[in-house]
Amino acid sequence: MAKPSIKSVAVVGTGVIGRSWIQVFARAGCAVRVFDADPIQVAGAMSWVEADLKALRKEGGIKKKEARARRDRVRVAASLAEAVDGAGYIQESGPESLEIKRSLYREIDSAAGPEAIVASSTSAMDMTDIASELKGAHRCIVAHPINPPHVVPAVEILGGAATQAQVVHRTVEFMRELGQTPVLMRRFVPGFVVNRLQAALIREAVDLVSSGVCDVRAVDDSIRDGLGLRWALMGPYGVANTNADGGVQEYFTRFRQAYHDIWAALNTDVRLDDELVARLGVETDAMLPAPLPVQRAWRDRLVGAIRRLKADDPLRGSKKKAKRRAR
Repeated sequence: MAKPSIKSVAVVGTGVIGRSWIQVFARAGCAVRVFDADPIQVAGAMSWVEADLKALRKEGGIKKKEARARRDRVRVAASLAEAVDGAGYIQESGPESLEIKRSLYREIDSAAGPEAIVASSTSAMDMTDIASELKGAHRCIVAHPINPPHVVPAVEILGGAATQAQVVHRTVEFMRELGQTPVLMRRFVPGFVVNRLQAALIREAVDLVSSGVCDVRAVDDSIRDGLGLRWALMGPYGVANTNADGGVQEYFTRFRQAYHDIWAALNTDVRLDDELVARLGVETDAMLPAPLPVQRAWRDRLVGAIRRLKADDPLRGSKKKAKRRAR
């Protein structure tokens, strides 16, 4: 991991996403100042960071010296102005409310240095709407992480109408320096990229159960021990490319009609009524009997192991083949 070019950052908002961002920045070596208008929320976030560092030490992920160093990089600020003072990058993770975000951004824009990048963890909003009335709209950008960002590296990057190209470039590079994977979007679309893909899959997962095709366990087995194993290594285009000797073009040509037929048969009017939600809850609880904190810890631990495995064994192509393609 490259040393981050931005040394001082601020985290504004310390819920589930904000507290995870603290770990991302501290892990990379940044000085992190933390602020939340709710002191109870801040205290809870700092307790979580402490517990997460202890868990990493216990599992052998980091040594005592590194845990102390990360902890020492984090400081709680008494005010938003104190948090953003001198910060080169600010990650806002407040409530998903346009009114609240606009208010936060007005305050941040007024208090932050002129060169600071102001990024939002919003999962659905267009930065054009959030920063529409700001003098510093040119330095505002969406950096939407996948929960939790200290475990899952993908971060969706999207500028607003006024965002400068240099701000987009710097944000993408900064995310790479942090060890994250920037997903650069060319334009706004509701739900961005990840949630649209997720929503399409969940819609079909819900319909398969509600229409009686299969139960919850069958759906999860199909993803966990089927599609998900490939998706942990490649996305849908990469998988298609390896599923035919002639690559992705052969795959989508050969299975074009099959996909057209399936798409035509999909139910796009799926609804999560109360009875169905309760049924899904009962079946999911029966399938996953461990308490939620245990499930999350297991998930995070294994995702980390998969990431290390991929880092230790990256895909390497033939240089000669790459040159032939370039011609």
